[in-house]
Amino acid sequence: MTDPALADRLAGRMERVDAALEAAVASADALADDASRHLVSAGGKRFRPLLTLLAGELGDGSRPELVDAAVVVELTQVASLYHDDVMDSAPLRRGAPAAHTVWGNSVAILVGDLLFARASALVAGLGPEAVVLQSRTFERMCLGQLHETIGPRDGEDPVEHYLQVLSDKTASLLATSARLGAMFGGCDDAVLDAVAAYGEKVGVAFQLADDVLDIASSGDESGKTPGTDLREHVPTMPVLLLRQRVARGEGTAVDAELVARLDGDLSDDAALAAVVDDLRAHDVLAETRDLAGRWAREAADELAPLPEGSVRQALGDLAEALADRTA
Repeated sequence: MTDPALADRLAGRMERVDAALEAAVASADALADDASRHLVSAGGKRFRPLLTLLAGELGDGSRPELVDAAVVVELTQVASLYHDDVMDSAPLRRGAPAAHTVWGNSVAILVGDLLFARASALVAGLGPEAVVLQSRTFERMCLGQLHETIGPRDGEDPVEHYLQVLSDKTASLLATSARLGAMFGGCDDAVLDAVAAYGEKVGVAFQLADDVLDIASSGDESGKTPGTDLREHVPTMPVLLLRQRVARGEGTAVDAELVARLDGDLSDDAALAAVVDDLRAHDVLAETRDLAGRWAREAADELAPLPEGSVRQALGDLAEALADRTA
């Protein structure tokens, strides 16, 4: 951030968020306590609570409700990760073993439910408007996961279907993170709508960037095994773009062969590494990078109604950084 005073304020409030988050996941039951703390203690970007606090700075960023709102969105995110990792059979999360690899699928799912319950209890203290917003966001996240699981209907464009999945599963919570921040900062409806639209588009850019990093980065950089989504046949934008080329007759014989390998058994590490390498060299990866950059720029355009200043600048820089992280 270009404003040191703003950065210092947010850093101090993020410390309060982290402390409140630790308290929110604590449990008298030893198993629930260990499993609930697992991903919180592993760290993570804390992107959503930071967005809540930053949006709050458009009004009165010192209001205590902002810390509770920031904890709510992070609890919701962490809870969803427990479920996602079970469904995706992901071995790592935030550089640590995924919870289901430590305690099993049933415990991981139940701990995710437990954390959703904690988030619900906390948001209840923020009032009925926040409760409704949280419930609608949770509904969208579930629908996004459902539609990702069942895939596009006959005749539905797989790329457009995937973008809608990203909007619901990932971007909805980022939009809510920003809206809650502006709401409890005391901002007017025009600001709430602007930051929510920004969060929605930043969320799509964020996930498209992750699609690139799943292929382009090392496990040390991303905290995930490269190609995890490929191994589990989870749709990602580079693969969808490749499939689209082949389906339209615009791909090469090498493209068609790569699609066949992606559809095959990738349980062998060497087979997975080979398709990861081929996708790294393919221009569908660059096309996904460009798409992430476009969504990030459109997110920044949503900030036009906001007053000039360090908060608006920081939000714009955050969108730019999301696009740059795929470079």
